[in-house]
Amino acid sequence: MDLSDLQSRLWTAQEAAEAAGVEPNTVRNWKYRGHLPQARTESGRPMTTPAGQPLFRATDVIRAERTTRARARRTYGMPATTTV
Repeated sequence: MDLSDLQSRLWTAQEAAEAAGVEPNTVRNWKYRGHLPQARTESGRPMTTPAGQPLFRATDVIRAERTTRARARRTYGMPATTTV
């Protein structure tokens, strides 16, 4: 899977959680705390499944996972590491 695949891939909270190695509630918390934006259409409408579940871009999930883990390390006195 290359970067262009990740930019267009959409995940539910369950799929995002599996990819990030966290619980689905963690993904929902990221959304509500502003760490993870819900995917939007070109016209700016939030994207959802037919059942109304929010969808997230894979690249945004990866970014949120890295950011929140780095913040958690700083919170608990561990040095934050950044790798590119």
